Amino acid sequence: MFYRVLKYVILGPLLRLLFRPRIEGMENIPESGAAIVAGNHLSFSDHFVMPAMLPRRITFLAKAEYFTGPGLKGRLTAAFFRGVGQIPVDRSGGKASQSAIDAALGVLGRGELLGIYPEGTRSHDGRLYRGRTGVAVMALRAHAPVVPCAMLGTFELQPPGRKIPRMGRVTIRFGAPLDFSRFYGMEGQREVVRAVTDEIMYQVLAMSGQEYVDRYAGDVKAEQAAQQKGVAARLRRKSS
Repeated sequence: MFYRVLKYVILGPLLRLLFRPRIEGMENIPESGAAIVAGNHLSFSDHFVMPAMLPRRITFLAKAEYFTGPGLKGRLTAAFFRGVGQIPVDRSGGKASQSAIDAALGVLGRGELLGIYPEGTRSHDGRLYRGRTGVAVMALRAHAPVVPCAMLGTFELQPPGRKIPRMGRVTIRFGAPLDFSRFYGMEGQREVVRAVTDEIMYQVLAMSGQEYVDRYAGDVKAEQAAQQKGVAARLRRKSS
């Protein structure tokens, strides 16, 4: 009930007014049955704009930090994401990541739509980064097609760090579903899941026109943060 009220009464109309979204390739979204929508991730707004435009309900994997924030704001954020059916993902790996995959497979097992950002985090500079292989494992285990999705314009309207988005126009492109049935039963082979993931990311790249970086976004962010920390430390030493 909360999901429907939010989508059709509150958030949907507001997002249409704010972003004036142009939808391309909606016919590529299956009318029924399990499917994975895999897209680029440029902005916090991505979590809401694309789901609000889809005629079918879609459940997204969302980083666990959205569910564990402190104070009243943290509790309200967690309640919101749970209310719209999002699944928290612990990106530390191991058993925590496996539990998220199991939950996602449950969504697909019920014949529903699952949304995922293979990059694992928002792009901090508007470029497209290497995809993580969880999307391939899910597609092969669930025998589900993958619909590539490209968001255009959300980075400019709400880049990382900007709390209130600007008004503007975004484009959402859905590509033809990718069939990986030739690889079913091979999800345990590293080379296979890497190839499947790269094929998905190539399709996203072709639709988005972004510059591609063959590295994980999380690693690049960590390196840049360490460099900035080192520069700040050197400046403090010089000033003292």
